[in-house]
Amino acid sequence: MFKLPQTEKKYLYTTNYSKDEESLCKMEIKCLFNKPLNEKHLFSDFYVDTCRSPFVKKCISIMYTGDTVNQIIDQITMDKLTSINYKVIYVNATDENIGFHEGRSIEFEIGSSILGEAEMKNPEIIFGITKVINKWVFGECESNTSEWLFHNKKPFSYSNALKVNVSRALVNIAVGNTLDCSVVDPCCGIGTVLIEAISMKVNIKGYEINPYIGENAKANLRYFGYEDIITIGDMNDIESKFNVAIVDLPYGIFTQITPGEQLAIISSTRKIADRMVIITFEDMEQQIISAGFHIDDRCTVSKGTFERHIFICS
Repeated sequence: MFKLPQTEKKYLYTTNYSKDEESLCKMEIKCLFNKPLNEKHLFSDFYVDTCRSPFVKKCISIMYTGDTVNQIIDQITMDKLTSINYKVIYVNATDENIGFHEGRSIEFEIGSSILGEAEMKNPEIIFGITKVINKWVFGECESNTSEWLFHNKKPFSYSNALKVNVSRALVNIAVGNTLDCSVVDPCCGIGTVLIEAISMKVNIKGYEINPYIGENAKANLRYFGYEDIITIGDMNDIESKFNVAIVDLPYGIFTQITPGEQLAIISSTRKIADRMVIITFEDMEQQIISAGFHIDDRCTVSKGTFERHIFICS
């Protein structure tokens, strides 16, 4: 057993995703943590807010590790770990879940070794205990509150629009941990991506050529109390340059669009952004390359019978 020095703070993150969104989750995690997600848990040397990702569920700020639960208890006892209004929870970090009663027993053992008053209903601090790769891990535990799910209740929404969790993941893929970079959504639709970006305090601007859809997007921003950062107009009129663009490529549901016009959107994006995260309904690798982009990574995500292709381009 050992206690990590404060200068070597490490974190354990747990994730969850549906089969349809597995590749999207792995792409997002790679962009946030600069390492691949090979299991449903991930160790990191640096902290990322759990509420940023729709796929991260919990984060344990690691205090102690050990080969057994008793080694964790010995370290807690040795340090005389003290807390007020705390609760201990067992975190399922792998698919090999332990039974309910065993989990409660471990929680009780750990909790009883901490000095102070426990609080089961409204704890001020939560400690997590779990087992991964034959090692027990203990520390303060933070959960994803998923407050972004409230964005599903926006006044205007279309069946073909990106899901809220997908939009949130796309923003994270686009900016990584550089939240102060400049972002543009040149075909913003009803503003789903914009809403997620603004909620994470990302510097983003939106453009929408269809006045009807653009006004609905503005109404959605007002509904959540967000600043109107939408310009109704042609993306070809954009004069600013951005670090990255997020493009949900139109495919002709509300406005007829030809393959040539889709390619023109990609080409115009090359002029206004250094990088691009683009979502398409077909494999448009060749069109993206012909517009002058290099494809750095790609994945797919399903929505019902539709499959969307996501490309990270530079």
